[in-house]
Amino acid sequence: MTEGPSGFAMTESEVIARTSGGPVTQRGIEADLRHLGLASGQIVLVHASLSRLGWVVGGGHSVLLALEGILGPTGTLLMPSFSDGVPEPSRWENPPVPESWWATIRKEVPAWDPGASPTRQMGVIADSFRHQVGTRQSFHPNKSFVARGPHATALLSEQSLDDGFGERSPLGRLYDLDGNILLLGVSHENNTSLHLAEYRAEWPGRATRLQFTGRVVREGRIEPVSFSDIDGTSADFEQLGREYEQAGGEVTRGAVGRGEGRLLRMRPMVDFAVSWISRNRATPPPGSDHRPPPSP
Repeated sequence: MTEGPSGFAMTESEVIARTSGGPVTQRGIEADLRHLGLASGQIVLVHASLSRLGWVVGGGHSVLLALEGILGPTGTLLMPSFSDGVPEPSRWENPPVPESWWATIRKEVPAWDPGASPTRQMGVIADSFRHQVGTRQSFHPNKSFVARGPHATALLSEQSLDDGFGERSPLGRLYDLDGNILLLGVSHENNTSLHLAEYRAEWPGRATRLQFTGRVVREGRIEPVSFSDIDGTSADFEQLGREYEQAGGEVTRGAVGRGEGRLLRMRPMVDFAVSWISRNRATPPPGSDHRPPPSP
């Protein structure tokens, strides 16, 4: 089974049926990524859906090998590893759960352990990268990232529990380093970097603060944590991204496997998004669970 549209499981036979022209290979993906503009030494945040690339020989491992083969030892690969380590089920939308469950979920969820707790709806490629030798993970029970490469420490260290996608987050550091965004088989709806713009923009819902209280495992010991965050949303990210491209934003698009890839610099898009959100969010956005849409 693999991730399918809207997060529903897709059988391998369904992926095969959707793959025309033969299987997708590591060498083919690497050639496509090079044509897209991915190059040695770059710093890149990747959001990917394996099933949208077609049936890949070797699965997510082959995609990772293609990415790492291009970036080389001087490049840095960054991916999301979000989870519900400190859940707030009243905000869940992908999917929601009955209100009668909320208290039980808050009380019974195990302490978040970065070495053991599962991610949620991140997809096969990101989860495979998380478990590779040498990959590091930032310390945040809901909004952690994983990275490997020369800039991994700079990207991941000292992530703030408050405002987990804000200035003191891997997204803030990626902006400082003038990094890149690579969308593989997914759209701007999954572009997590746009959340950084929510902290910088002025919009009515930005003043709303959500409170999170739970437990984490730190250095082998369980300890309580409490933090707060804005009530962000990705509900308008698809429209935002479409208008960025229509306005001439530099986004390179091209085939990757049997899907589409988009490569862009983070800074110009976040700068555009700050202005766009300030103009277009006249009312508070729909509630959000701070997770991106499921990887299709």
